[in-house]
Amino acid sequence: MLRKIWAGCLWMISFQAVAQQRPAPDTIPAVINIEQEENKATLKAELRPLRQIAGAPEAFYSHYWEFGDGTFSFAPQPEHHYKDTGTYDIRLYATNNYDDGKAPKSKPRRIKVKKTLYAATTPSSSFFAASDMLAMKINRMPKPGEEMVTIIGYRHPGGAGNISGSLLLFYNERQFSQKNFALLEERAHHGERKFKADSALAMAPGEDLLNRAFAEDLAVAPFYASAENPYSPPAGPSAQPWIDPLRKTAVSALLAEKKALFREQHAWRVEGLQAGEEKFLFLTLETTPEMIKDTNAVVTVSGMFIPDDPLMPLAQYDLEMQIVASHDPNRMQLKNRRMNYRFVGKKRELNYKVQFQNTGKGPASKVAIGIAVPGMLNGQTLEITDYSPRCVMCDSAYERQSCLDTIVRQDSIFFVFNNIYLKGMQQEGVEDPDSTKGFIKYKVRFSKELKKLPFSSQAAIVFDKNEPVITNRSKGSFKPGLSPGLIVGYGKGFAKTELPLGLPAGTVGVTISAYAPYKPYFQAELYLSVPQRRETLVSTTRDQRDTAIGAGKYIIQSRALYERASRLNVDVVPLHFRYNLKSWVGVGAGMIANVLVSEKVEERKVVTAMPIPDTRTPQRFENIEKGRSDSFVSWDGGLFADVNLGMVRAGPSLGVRLIQYFKEPQQRLFIYGIWRF
Repeated sequence: MLRKIWAGCLWMISFQAVAQQRPAPDTIPAVINIEQEENKATLKAELRPLRQIAGAPEAFYSHYWEFGDGTFSFAPQPEHHYKDTGTYDIRLYATNNYDDGKAPKSKPRRIKVKKTLYAATTPSSSFFAASDMLAMKINRMPKPGEEMVTIIGYRHPGGAGNISGSLLLFYNERQFSQKNFALLEERAHHGERKFKADSALAMAPGEDLLNRAFAEDLAVAPFYASAENPYSPPAGPSAQPWIDPLRKTAVSALLAEKKALFREQHAWRVEGLQAGEEKFLFLTLETTPEMIKDTNAVVTVSGMFIPDDPLMPLAQYDLEMQIVASHDPNRMQLKNRRMNYRFVGKKRELNYKVQFQNTGKGPASKVAIGIAVPGMLNGQTLEITDYSPRCVMCDSAYERQSCLDTIVRQDSIFFVFNNIYLKGMQQEGVEDPDSTKGFIKYKVRFSKELKKLPFSSQAAIVFDKNEPVITNRSKGSFKPGLSPGLIVGYGKGFAKTELPLGLPAGTVGVTISAYAPYKPYFQAELYLSVPQRRETLVSTTRDQRDTAIGAGKYIIQSRALYERASRLNVDVVPLHFRYNLKSWVGVGAGMIANVLVSEKVEERKVVTAMPIPDTRTPQRFENIEKGRSDSFVSWDGGLFADVNLGMVRAGPSLGVRLIQYFKEPQQRLFIYGIWRF
């Protein structure tokens, strides 16, 4: 009995120890904690323990908050002052970086502001670059099955007068067979009104809005056109609002281009944007489970702002995102990674981007990025297109100036940011995650010997003297492509048979295969043979009988009976496995099927006779009698092996094929020429 009790205690102790070692479940929701004092709210997130990915940098959470009044923050514990009284829904989206679980979900937390005691928080203008009117950001990279938030920011570019216009969003590219995103929710806080994204409403305010503005004697009055001058606003009003025809053409073409690239589109009407104002629209997108699982693919969401004022330019913004399997801020991506080999030359440029983020607790003064260059790329053609943080190149920098150094070797490229100040994600006082990030964009070309094979590149990122962070592999590949071919050949059998099946002399065919393959591939073939004809002597007799043929009399010397046959064969190669050993020699083996499509048999009778009384010159009389005519008479199959010499990947080459048939045992030699296009 004591043994059983002791064993039970040991089992309970071991079970508790194992349970303590188990990682925290990733279904624990996030909790929003709020400390509120009138219109001041201090927020803090309560999140599940992180589940570290083995071998990755230290796992951490990044935060994105929405305060419910059209403002947001990426700070871990933000403090926000509301401008007006009212009820607001606070949202939290936490992203688990270097964690093998799911991102924690949370429900909105509602607060009520009854009095404004503190000055309202002034939103940071770091969202926009330079003088851009439109910008977009996301809270995290798309991961299949997860939600993400897209922030669309638009602002007044400066100057007098209010601005109205149309805000458009395009997503779900047509180049992908599946829809990548589904719009779950949109949160508008500034009176944005959704409407159908047609070209008329996207280019000018609706007639009702124009009439209302005119009636209320607003500062911005509509233009009207007249028959005398449709290209400029006339002096007096007419029944139709005026739209610049050149602008209309340009916008229509741009919208048509966007609609050709994207499946989904949404549009919002924006009214009365005042000078210096920045406003934001929030969209929750679900990355569908059917989303392409390729973690090297890059998807794009495109935005557009079309002001009503014809003198103001259109604003566009393309947000490129890499699909991820786990959230890792240090990544490498290749744009347009699947290429058509037929149209790729050594001058084709590949566009790479390496993103890095200092996830440490302090700033980094040096960031070194080492990149492995695939053998088919020429590192000497390197061209840097953009980078951040911005600094001068080291070859023109003074001592201890912030600079970017570039080192190119045969199989690698190194980018080194020297003497910079890159904040750490976990550094105290850091609220803007963009201040902890950087990137390098560059172009590189193919080398002279370009093979149609997949290739990959990878980067190692070192912050100061820390351990290197290894990025994902950025893979590139070529589309298979189809190569039609034309084949002409001559077939010769080794056995003397009566009109055997098989590839005969004078054969023309077509082929289809992968274009310029460097790996084993399949090729299908179809042959339509020149009709085969044969005439065989069936019987002959000799006699000296008299007979009358027509009006004359003759002495018959001989009678002959011939059988005339005509056949049409079709040969099909459904399975042909090939491999190009070199660029000039290829081998193959496969199966061939021969079908006797039609067979026509006739009898030809020939009589040789001497006229009476003249017996010196014999005469021949012929008569052809129709026989049988059949379709799809018989079939046969066989195996073959062959060799190609010449431009075996694409272009002309010669081939020799030995075929062994089954049903009518025979061997045939087929000599042919082929041109693969």
